[in-house]
Amino acid sequence: MGNNAIRAHVETAQKTGVFQLKDRGLTEFPSELQKLTSNLRTIDLSNNKIESLPPMIIGKFTLLKSLSLNNNKLTILPEELGNLKKLETLSLNNNHLRELPSTFGQLSALKTLSLSGNQLGALPLQLCSLRHLDVVDLSKNQIRSIPDIVGELQVIELNFNQNQISQVSVKISCCPRLKVLRLEENCLELSMLPQSILSDSQICLLAVEGNLFEIKKLRELEGYDKYMERYTATKKKFA
Repeated sequence: MGNNAIRAHVETAQKTGVFQLKDRGLTEFPSELQKLTSNLRTIDLSNNKIESLPPMIIGKFTLLKSLSLNNNKLTILPEELGNLKKLETLSLNNNHLRELPSTFGQLSALKTLSLSGNQLGALPLQLCSLRHLDVVDLSKNQIRSIPDIVGELQVIELNFNQNQISQVSVKISCCPRLKVLRLEENCLELSMLPQSILSDSQICLLAVEGNLFEIKKLRELEGYDKYMERYTATKKKFA
C-alpha cells in the first residue's frame, strides 16, 4: 500500500481522532501514526498481516480508547502496551498470541477484551487486576483448566467456548459480578462442573452444550432450580 494512501488516512485521522485501515495487506504498524499519538482515540488495523507492534510508538497513544488488531499475525505484545491507561476496548481476535505482557494489568480502564482464536494455554492472571473489565472473550484458545484465581475476576461475561477445558475451579462461583459463563465445546465431565455455579453464584446464563455429558443430566443436579430462577428473572436481558 502506498505512502500517499496512508498519508491521506493520517490527515483524516488528525481531524476525527479515528484511524482505520483494514484489509490492506499491511505487514507493519504504520510509523506515520507517530504524529498522532496525542489525538487518536481509535485505531483499527484489522485484517492485515502485522506481526508486531513497535514498542517505542504504541505506548505513546495515551488517549487511545479503542484498539482493534483482529486477524493479523501478532505473536507477542510489547510491555509498553500497559501505558494505555485510557484504553477501554481491545480486540486481538485471530492472532498467534501465547501470553500477555506482564504490564497488561495496568490497563486500568479496560472494559472489553477479545482474544478469541489465539494460542493461549491458560487464563491470563493479569486480568485479575482489572477492576472495570466487563466482557472477556477467550474462546478458541488452548486453555485446559480454569484455576482458583478466577474468583478474583470482576467480569460480567466470560467466554471459554471451544477450548480444551476439563477442570473448573469452584472459586468461579465467587466472581462477584459474573452473570454469563460460556463453556461450550470443551472437555468437561459433569462431575468437573462445580455445583456451586448453580446453587451459590450470580451466574444466570450458563452455556455448556457440546461437552462430555448430556444437558438433561445438568437439570438433575441439586441447585439447578436456583439457577433457573436467576435465568428466568434475567432472560429478557439476554434475548
